[in-house]
Amino acid sequence: MSLIECKNLTVSYENRTVLDNLSFAVEEGDYLSIIGENGSGKTTLLSVLLGLKKVQSGEILFQNGLRPDRIGYLPQQKEAQKDFPASVYEVVLSGCLNRRGLRPFYSKAEKKRALDAMEKLGISELKDRCYRLLSGGQQQRTLLARALCATGKLLVLDEPVTGLDPVAASELYRILGELNEQGIAIVTVTHDIREAVKLSKHILHLHRDSVFFGDTCCYLECEDCRRLLEEEENRCRCDCGRKDGQEEEA
Repeated sequence: MSLIECKNLTVSYENRTVLDNLSFAVEEGDYLSIIGENGSGKTTLLSVLLGLKKVQSGEILFQNGLRPDRIGYLPQQKEAQKDFPASVYEVVLSGCLNRRGLRPFYSKAEKKRALDAMEKLGISELKDRCYRLLSGGQQQRTLLARALCATGKLLVLDEPVTGLDPVAASELYRILGELNEQGIAIVTVTHDIREAVKLSKHILHLHRDSVFFGDTCCYLECEDCRRLLEEEENRCRCDCGRKDGQEEEA
């Protein structure tokens, strides 16, 4: 059953059409990676799904009890956000703001939800630590726990491993895989094509001239996928070559 069904979406950004007649769906328990060049409309599409931006035409159907304010969202981190002066627990608990509504205080159930999310992400021991003093990986797990407080159905993530070292990035991917196995659908914007095709059940590739939406196994057969994987492999070779040269000079 679909959680979200998008039909013939057309969306503009700064007087330019960035998404034109786009259709796709997010299923229960899905893992959908959205990839594409800069400016292809990936982040704009997330804003549409979250109800933060209107469409020029088309429709979005939220099903199975899902609403935009019941989607857990992990945005790209900005430097100002990394210096947020609050405890880990306070940051995670803020994920229950939509549930709290106009009430002045969080309920016992909401506080328990925050503690449960922290335990699931393995950060219970960081509860009273200042968020800005955490490592990049710990900060991302904290923000992911906050997103979990908002949902039991769908997580939406915008470049979740940007700025993380390889070990922290691998750990975050592992956690996302476990959450997906537990039945939470994942929608993520990513430039990491290798991880996208390894983890995802479906791929949405946004391109200026064409759009691919379908199973990952089908995407692996298309020209765009082969080109991106080859470019990624070449970048890795160049990076390894530079590293080896620096070590020889040292």
